[in-house]
Amino acid sequence: MSAMPLEFFLFAAVLGIVAFGRVSTMVSALAGALVISVYKVLFSPFAEGAGMAGLLAHAGREWVGLANLLGLLLGFALLARHFERSQVPAVLPHYMPDDWKGPLMLLVLVFLTSSFLDNIAAAIIGGTVARSVFRGCVHVGYLAAIVAASNAGGSGSVVGDTTTTMMWLAGVAPGQVLHAYVAAVVALAVCAVPAALQQQAWSPIVKDAPPGVRVDWTRLGIVALVLLAAIAANLLSSLYWPALGAAFPLVGAAVWLALLLSAALRRPDWSELPGALRGAVFLLALVWSASMMPVEALPPASWPIALGIGFVSAVFDNIPLTALALRQGGFDWGFVAYAVGFGGSMIWFGSSAGVALSGMYPESRSVGRWLRQGWHVPLAYVAGFFAMLALLGWRA
Repeated sequence: MSAMPLEFFLFAAVLGIVAFGRVSTMVSALAGALVISVYKVLFSPFAEGAGMAGLLAHAGREWVGLANLLGLLLGFALLARHFERSQVPAVLPHYMPDDWKGPLMLLVLVFLTSSFLDNIAAAIIGGTVARSVFRGCVHVGYLAAIVAASNAGGSGSVVGDTTTTMMWLAGVAPGQVLHAYVAAVVALAVCAVPAALQQQAWSPIVKDAPPGVRVDWTRLGIVALVLLAAIAANLLSSLYWPALGAAFPLVGAAVWLALLLSAALRRPDWSELPGALRGAVFLLALVWSASMMPVEALPPASWPIALGIGFVSAVFDNIPLTALALRQGGFDWGFVAYAVGFGGSMIWFGSSAGVALSGMYPESRSVGRWLRQGWHVPLAYVAGFFAMLALLGWRA
């Protein structure tokens, strides 16, 4: 058995510093990305080649995904502010139960929204509504549940998450991931109820909307425009022009084009960008580091390996994990879709939805606090996985 490449130990050290160190998470991630890049150039060839030539070729392959992610994280931060200032979150208490079932309803809505919309947008919209209806006091356990709901909702839909879209483009039929919803629904039920009770005990839902609140329909229209632009660009680059989608960050560009065109109607809150940029740089540094790992092969496909992928996804970017599983073959793709999607919810930086939400709630950027107060998310992951295994079996 060959020794584990040093890159994995370097990446693990970076994640350990991010999780438990006292240094800025952004600085830690950037320093780690630089160290791993230098090591690869000097001592360990990239998949694309050795030395600086290999680095440049690798960057040429990865830049589109990184640019799309940057555009989405920054664009959706402005989108969330438009949505908040539309006053829709303020009027929602009229339509939501005023006990623990109100927070529960919000998690279900995030789940449903993510089935057809990017999970980053679903998580940010959920976080924006939560900030309004809970008076700005949102429990970290409930934030973890919002991220989990957004990731669960996209796991069974080929347009709900980047990883399932990757599977679709690789020839996996939509029906081959649809049964991931069996696990996702069970997982949502397991984590949503305790999270709703946590939130109601921490800061109860607002019982009534403030008097005189009026919906700004123009801002709400801008939100719809941006979301439709993101969906259309995603479908265009995935289904009709995959070559263009592989060469240009079409989705991120579409979001920003919609935001800039609508700025004449309602000016975006540009003051949101510095905080969003810090979170985006952090995630991009981790994604870049993960992309350089020499993940050439997995052990033979089986349900224990798929279960483990979910735990790895909490700290290792799920896009290269998905690509590796597709190269390996032989998996039940519903299990993989659920594992790489929901698994990232177990730690705040395990998914782009978690990083985006942490930009709104900096107090969530603590692995220890996320695990202690969001204990129901790992439990839900395991419960959902084994419920699907018991009900459907492994369909390799």
